[in-house]
Amino acid sequence: MKTVKLFFGALALAAVSMIAAPSAFAQEDGNRDENGKIVRGPYLTNQFGDNWFVGVGGGINLFMDGGYKTAVGGALDVNAGKWITPAIGLRAGYSGLTGAEWSENSSALGLTLNEGKDMFKQKFGFAYLHADVLWNISHAIGGYKETRLWNVIPYGHTGFLMTYDRGDDAQNFLDREFAMGLGLLNNIRLCDKVDLTLDLRGILTGGRHHAATGGVAGAIQMTVGASVNLGKTNWTRAANWHNPSDVDALAAAAASAAALTAANAALADEKAELEKKNAELAQANDELQKALEDAKANAGLTEVGPAAFYFEIGQTTLSDKELAHLDFYLSNVLPYVKGKSVTVITGSADKKTGSSRRNQYLCQKRAQYLQNLLSEKYGIDASSFEVRTNIVAEGDAALGRAVVISFE
Repeated sequence: MKTVKLFFGALALAAVSMIAAPSAFAQEDGNRDENGKIVRGPYLTNQFGDNWFVGVGGGINLFMDGGYKTAVGGALDVNAGKWITPAIGLRAGYSGLTGAEWSENSSALGLTLNEGKDMFKQKFGFAYLHADVLWNISHAIGGYKETRLWNVIPYGHTGFLMTYDRGDDAQNFLDREFAMGLGLLNNIRLCDKVDLTLDLRGILTGGRHHAATGGVAGAIQMTVGASVNLGKTNWTRAANWHNPSDVDALAAAAASAAALTAANAALADEKAELEKKNAELAQANDELQKALEDAKANAGLTEVGPAAFYFEIGQTTLSDKELAHLDFYLSNVLPYVKGKSVTVITGSADKKTGSSRRNQYLCQKRAQYLQNLLSEKYGIDASSFEVRTNIVAEGDAALGRAVVISFE
């Protein structure tokens, strides 16, 4: 019962370390993303020669059995292993050196009575060849971080424990027992290649290791040592890995993008220069257009010649052709006769045709017709009209059938 209590007491101490460790790791942020979230695998598988380690340590052994009292023995630990992932590893090693216990009864391991204690000291050598499965709880829970100061690594182990005589008064003795147990490895980072190790191991084995018969015995081994990391020691997350050919392609794409950016910048500069020139040309064009409009507004014909519009024989209205001539003439002349106060309308008739009375009638009707057109259609002030009549005695008769408009 005492053996079991001591064994589980050691495991409780290991559990305290496991519980306390994550709180220390939680403050580290090298394994977090931009949102502060812990980043975990997957990780690329490294080469076979990567992530190996060898270690050595020394300390004490405490063997326990129901019929014996615990005494301290020396411990030596030599091991080698490999990490398969940041959180899972395998290790094989030798643990042993000396074991010791006190008993009120002599045995094959101790025949000489220590009178001071009134007990027999049971002293023996032992060797434990074991294989371990390691679980780095710091990486598993806190996410992998290469530069983490303290890694807490619980593990399970199994193997064969061999005891043999070591005392001067001991009889020849040799025993082999199957053994197993749990342990807690603490790796404290010193540099990239070297860790300080604190290893606490609990062992359960058969009780014959001290030449007793049957039963279960236990041992606690505590060692301090160093571990040397071999090969590549770090890990690469799969999300952060890039194929070298892809890296080259990305570099070429980046160079091409940079060239396109430079070309776009040059085009933008050229575009800005063209837009500046266009703005200057547009401004010059606006200035020329304004000058032209001012010239048109300020220009005026100083002299406007008379214009004649012809009637068919005996008619007092103009044909469509002559009306078109009249419209063309007035649309071009009226803007330039500002300041002219008198509009002279001279109606004519041909003396060679018709009676004198008839010709006078035609002269007046034709003049009146033009007067009405100029006033009603073209908006010329009727008060400025001066109406005249003229009966043409000689020349072409067609030229005598006309109305002449002049501005004075």
